Amino acid sequence: MASISTGNEPPAGRTDAPSIAIQAVSKQFGDFTAVRDVSLDIARGEIFGLIGHNGAGKSTLFKMMLGLIPLTAGSIRISGQDIAGPQARNVRRHIGYLPENVVLYDNLDGLETLKFFARMKNAPQSQCVAILEKVGLAHAGKRPVRAYSKGMRQRLGFAQALLGSPRVLFLDEPTNGLDPKAIREFYTTLRELQSTGVTVVITSHILAELQERVDRLAILTAGEIQALGSVQELRDQLHMPITFEIDMAAQDAVNVATQLRQATGFDAQKTHYGLRLQCDRSYKLAVLAALSAQGSAVTDIRMRMPSLEDVFFGLSE
Repeated sequence: MASISTGNEPPAGRTDAPSIAIQAVSKQFGDFTAVRDVSLDIARGEIFGLIGHNGAGKSTLFKMMLGLIPLTAGSIRISGQDIAGPQARNVRRHIGYLPENVVLYDNLDGLETLKFFARMKNAPQSQCVAILEKVGLAHAGKRPVRAYSKGMRQRLGFAQALLGSPRVLFLDEPTNGLDPKAIREFYTTLRELQSTGVTVVITSHILAELQERVDRLAILTAGEIQALGSVQELRDQLHMPITFEIDMAAQDAVNVATQLRQATGFDAQKTHYGLRLQCDRSYKLAVLAALSAQGSAVTDIRMRMPSLEDVFFGLSE
């Protein structure tokens, strides 16, 4: 298994106290250790991803951050307050939570549902109509929830998480059931909230969806943080290559491959479209310069960076 740095520096430009401070947290269920000695700071206004295989400890860590299950060891502070301390109830009033499986009351309509949750959270009832509008359900506010599609139920679940103007949002598989347009609107809303200082912790099995949308992420394995950083930082720490796909006529492929080898030291493989070459990111400009020197022999170049999925499975090998 690859080894990778788990440095806990906050994102560049963030100097304020962390919104979430997790210090040496562990959780035991009998003889089983679900989370082991996790330490992590999440900055105010950060969109932070939490990923891992099933059973990696994500849900347990989520529930501990929410104050739903007690810690075996360590501490978790949100907005400077201990989640298990005397101010725990007040801390939780400023947290929004969307669980993976949203359970709603089918006999209530959308607006009634939000008003019910608003009473539970001691949030202003006046927010409900505006929040339905924000999540794209204004047209269905008077429709019974039993008539909602899966995607509409998910949006209503997100709406209840936004009640009370939370400072921190915990979102577990939040785009489950959403269509591509709704997913795009969901992340637009998250960026708007981020701009006001809201901290977002999000977990998803759809790694391609998270890749361009989180500031940093942690990869959990067997209850421990195996890797921590931005997607690019994780690529660099794993020394994952970038891939060039080079289009050209078949008769030019051998000559261009020879020129690339002489200029960069890398061997290119023949493909049905021309050549494919992998190299360390530090050689990117050298490869581009060598390809530019080939003139009209090269008809197109596509460059692919390692995806978050590549990083994730690279850590597992």
